[in-house]
Amino acid sequence: MRTDRYISPLSERYASQEMQYIFSQDMKFRTWRRLWIALAETEKELGLCQNGVPVITDEQIQELKAHAEDINYEVARAREKEVRHDVMSHVYAYGQQCPKAAGIIHLGATSCYVGDNTDIIVMREALRLVKAKLVNVMARLADFAGQYAGQPTLAFTHFQPAQPTTVGKRATLWLSEFALDLEDLDYVLSTLKLLGSKGTTGTQASFLELFDGDQEKVDRIDPMIAEKMGFAACYPVSGQTYSRKVDTRVANVLAGIAASAHKMSNDIRLLQHLKEVEEPFEKNQIGSSAMAYKRNPMRSERIASLARYVMVDALNPAITSAVQWFERTLDDSANKRLSIPEGFLAVDGILDLCLNVVDGLVVYPKVIEKHLQSELPFMATENIMMDAVKNGGNRQELHERIRELSMEAAKNVKAEGKENNLLELIAADPAFHMDLEQLKKSMEPERYVGCAREQTERYLAQVISPILEENRSLLGRQAQINV
Repeated sequence: MRTDRYISPLSERYASQEMQYIFSQDMKFRTWRRLWIALAETEKELGLCQNGVPVITDEQIQELKAHAEDINYEVARAREKEVRHDVMSHVYAYGQQCPKAAGIIHLGATSCYVGDNTDIIVMREALRLVKAKLVNVMARLADFAGQYAGQPTLAFTHFQPAQPTTVGKRATLWLSEFALDLEDLDYVLSTLKLLGSKGTTGTQASFLELFDGDQEKVDRIDPMIAEKMGFAACYPVSGQTYSRKVDTRVANVLAGIAASAHKMSNDIRLLQHLKEVEEPFEKNQIGSSAMAYKRNPMRSERIASLARYVMVDALNPAITSAVQWFERTLDDSANKRLSIPEGFLAVDGILDLCLNVVDGLVVYPKVIEKHLQSELPFMATENIMMDAVKNGGNRQELHERIRELSMEAAKNVKAEGKENNLLELIAADPAFHMDLEQLKKSMEPERYVGCAREQTERYLAQVISPILEENRSLLGRQAQINV
């Protein structure tokens, strides 16, 4: 490993080998060669001739195929230092390995034929990997939500104790946001198209010249290339490049996943502070260099950290899309080389972390119950008031007494550090005609969670289960995190 230069932490610490390969030099330049082969095959199949003689032969195509994988990087790099053009450097390098076919490589195409089509192909593969990991996170969350569908817990609004929910119902809130992200991902993935071979300004003028003005043959080029590369179609119109709006849509999908992961990780961090739910902590893991007893939510913090990067990174393609001049400008290139791969690498790391965290979440029911019982008397006051009215009390008078007693109990808790004694205060007040034993019977948490269990079970059965069944072939992944 080189230690004398900058190395991206996305590759060294966060992203998987799978995602790194998708954005590797091998993937890129092997795809370039596949595209050159597809172009040559298409031109041959359409009968490209000069004076009745085929311009492209089977022998040339076989030669190109023979060297589709073994990239001669040294030759390409040396050539690029001379000509300062990456595509022409690789055309030259490919031609050195394929002397018979050297003259027909890249025939009629512009640099964006390999550059932009490869970007689309790479993004499609990366989205497929993101989808697989996202579906597995959803499956683990569904298991967790189902397991704790009926476990009462304090809910929070404004991070202040509120009407109880269940641990499982809260998990469905995380799950539902990931489900929305999956919808967006599926839509963008299903609508990705190739650029095709549009020429220098998108008019296909070079191909019209090659085929002697035969419009019918020119019209068949893009569909044939798309089919060879595994796509249903090419974008019907473009300048030299596909619209950078496509990159914006892809980056927004990544940002959406990042935002959902950030929300979940923040909730887990807060719950770990409350000692109610905890992310996995390994036997030899160190939480703090100074405070040896600490169990910091390191993975959830890392999710939040990477997620913020991805959300901000989505601005890059949006701004790039907005400032593309007419049919082509090159101020997108350097930005795309950074923003798209790094957005995917970061989301890849985020989803692996999410899978690891959700798979090992620890719930502490006794702590949850303790917190719930400390606040439940306040939340039970409406029910207590109704029961007291049934016993002959005046609703308006009782409401005022409960308000006064609640303020007194709250003061005891916050100012005196005592336990919540609201039930004792109510029992001692003759206006309620209720003793302490009667009041304690109303303290069953399950009475206050509403339809939380039913909502959770219905959501898992009716919404999430069909999604997981549809994507069953993607399930079964295990999380791999580097550090």
